[in-house]
Amino acid sequence: TGAEVVLFADTFNRWFEPENLRAAVRIFSQAGFRTIIPDPVDSTRPLCCGRTYLATGMIDEAREEARRTLESLQQFVERGIPIVGLEPSCVLGMRDEFKTMLPGNETDALGELALTFEEFLIRESDAGRLELDLMPTQFKRALVHGHCHQKAFDVMPSVTKLLKLIPDLDVEVIPSACCGMAGAFGYDARYYDISMKMGEQSLLPAVREADPSTLIIADGTSCRNQIQDGAGREALHVARVLEMALSDD
Repeated sequence: TGAEVVLFADTFNRWFEPENLRAAVRIFSQAGFRTIIPDPVDSTRPLCCGRTYLATGMIDEAREEARRTLESLQQFVERGIPIVGLEPSCVLGMRDEFKTMLPGNETDALGELALTFEEFLIRESDAGRLELDLMPTQFKRALVHGHCHQKAFDVMPSVTKLLKLIPDLDVEVIPSACCGMAGAFGYDARYYDISMKMGEQSLLPAVREADPSTLIIADGTSCRNQIQDGAGREALHVARVLEMALSDD
């Protein structure tokens, strides 16, 4: 019933892990925000930022997806409503590659409003506008793996700061590089060995050594898949972890 926030439902969370989106909606609702899931202007299929096309060199297709997204979000951008995403590569692409593929004032305006889930909540918290009753969970320790885009755009501090709002949770960032998946790279049989070597540098050993009672956290879809397949542990999006700490009230 309060201020509006647009939640960009990316392809992976929409179709493979909708529980992450549901958690984000619940958190926004508990904090008093009204969540908007934008519809595509052409009403043909759900929005996609085009990252998967871009990652495979299909620039024209990526540009068309970016155009659809830009047109569909324009009405919210004009009203200055924050555009929040759960998948780092999607929302940060709006701040970077969109400006290259579709340069102009509209793209610049979108980039100013595009925020990761953690950036948005920490911004509201720092401004004294975040009313979220968080309680201790059964977990006392959390290991966090940073997505490459989160590191490149220096948004990891907002991730740890948000998690530290949960009482009695010790938050530690794994000193890892890329998980090795790098979008679709690790799914290609030709690069499997390289992908696993990257994961074994620091990430996967750290996850294996972690106590079973330790939370494993990763915002990237491909990162969570790599952790699950390479170390046999489930990794959660920050939204799911924050949902665990919501008061029953």
